Amino acid sequence: MDPTVSLRLGVDRTSPVPLYFQLSQQLETAIERGELTPGSLLGNEIELAGRLGLSRPTVRQAIQSLVDKGLLVRRRGVGTQVVHSQVKRPMELTSLYDDLEAAGQRPATRLLANTLVPASAEVAAALGVAEGSEVHRIERLRLAHGEPVAHLRNHLPVGLFDLDGDRLESTGLYRLMRAAGITLHSARQSVGARTATAAEGDRLDEREGAPLLTMRRTTFDDTGRAVEYGDHTYRASRYSFEFQLLVRS
Repeated sequence: MDPTVSLRLGVDRTSPVPLYFQLSQQLETAIERGELTPGSLLGNEIELAGRLGLSRPTVRQAIQSLVDKGLLVRRRGVGTQVVHSQVKRPMELTSLYDDLEAAGQRPATRLLANTLVPASAEVAAALGVAEGSEVHRIERLRLAHGEPVAHLRNHLPVGLFDLDGDRLESTGLYRLMRAAGITLHSARQSVGARTATAAEGDRLDEREGAPLLTMRRTTFDDTGRAVEYGDHTYRASRYSFEFQLLVRS
């Protein structure tokens, strides 16, 4: 059965908002609320168009806009399928693991590296250590509902706390820090964007050239000590950052 049948879909023909956009917004809201669950198949576009009194090109444009956002996917021989909603992360000092869990996204971690390396100039400057001195490097693939969402590369000072591989795969880095008695206080962060290399596309299940979000963050504890430098990439189709802006008086 087409899951859209149970939705209260409709369009306002007197509104200046394009009909396709009205429909796409209603479908997007249904996905975010869980009314259209991941994996469910949308019905035939012709039937949906007939039910709403819309043209097939209008319905196709609405669905394509959600495909472009990564909320729907067209599968040959299967149809149009709902995928998991995009993770919207607030710009706060939280970990990706906690944000995914709070969003009901069932986070999981695949540990790719957990080793000691010489600090590069960039890492040394961020952590306040001598260039070439040993630092701990952790590299992880973060997944939600079994699908890759982000590639996380973190550098930490040596001896900060026990970086056990099993624990790194079972929970978030900030949770481990807090459990070790480290009080996170503030961070310096920059957010950017670029296209995926072939290797990054393979790692994140995206095509080469797909848009990626980037984040670099240096986190400090309550003594002012740098405790972590992160260099992360996120799938733009599955992830976004949210800002709250205030007027300065």
